[in-house]
Amino acid sequence: MTSPFDLAAEAATFLRNRFDGSHDIVAVLGSGWADAIDMLGSGDRCPIGDVPGFKKPSALGHGGEAVSITVGTSRVLVLTGRTHLYEGYGVAPVAHGVRTAAALGCGVAVITNGAGVLREDWKIAEPVMISDHINLTGHSPLTGENPPAPFAGRFVDLTDAYSKRLRAIANRAVPMNEGVYLGLHGPHYETPAEIRAARSWGADLVGMSTVLDVIAARHVGLEVLGLSLPTNLAAGISPTPLSGEEVIAVGKRAAARAGAVLRDVLVAIDAAN
Repeated sequence: MTSPFDLAAEAATFLRNRFDGSHDIVAVLGSGWADAIDMLGSGDRCPIGDVPGFKKPSALGHGGEAVSITVGTSRVLVLTGRTHLYEGYGVAPVAHGVRTAAALGCGVAVITNGAGVLREDWKIAEPVMISDHINLTGHSPLTGENPPAPFAGRFVDLTDAYSKRLRAIANRAVPMNEGVYLGLHGPHYETPAEIRAARSWGADLVGMSTVLDVIAARHVGLEVLGLSLPTNLAAGISPTPLSGEEVIAVGKRAAARAGAVLRDVLVAIDAAN
């Protein structure tokens, strides 16, 4: 059986050949962000399902391509969708994107998502930065056999999971609110009681992704910036029932703004690196 790290190396070789070389930054586009790809410039595209180990995303609002673009002097691998734990493939496919990016030479991961927001003073569809997370998925991408060299060891320090350096760079380029993201398994939405509990724990945002990607990214040495697009008020706060269609609609309305924010952040990271 192929290990997740060997599969990531195989995927990186495929992308290196397909896109003619290594890359510096990976950008993972979550719910509400896929329509922002056109704001980032043109690039070479590849169906994500053609890349070893990748599944075609099935989540609402996700794209299905790997795109290679250039920002300044940096080559950026853009994944227009991701695999979620609730899709039932297990944890390894969730972590496969960032592991592949590290094997492709990336040093920075910009990981985005769409999220329910617990802060009524924040604007829906206005991107925010993630300062920290709470992992309530019940899983870790580091469970199981000890990873091989050079990634041996499973006890990863997550004190600076969301890089203070990158957050400062991003905030100078595009001033944004910052908050704590709480990740759950999904795919069902949260109950009002769960949202009240999340508030008591200090969460500002809630969703069904990101936390496993970030743990895996830090394990393989990627510096992480997290960006979240508030797509709705969370359960018990929202005056209307929650729906995936609402997330998609907000993402489409916010595509220009989200794309501009992501573009400016990538430009700023390129200039600083």
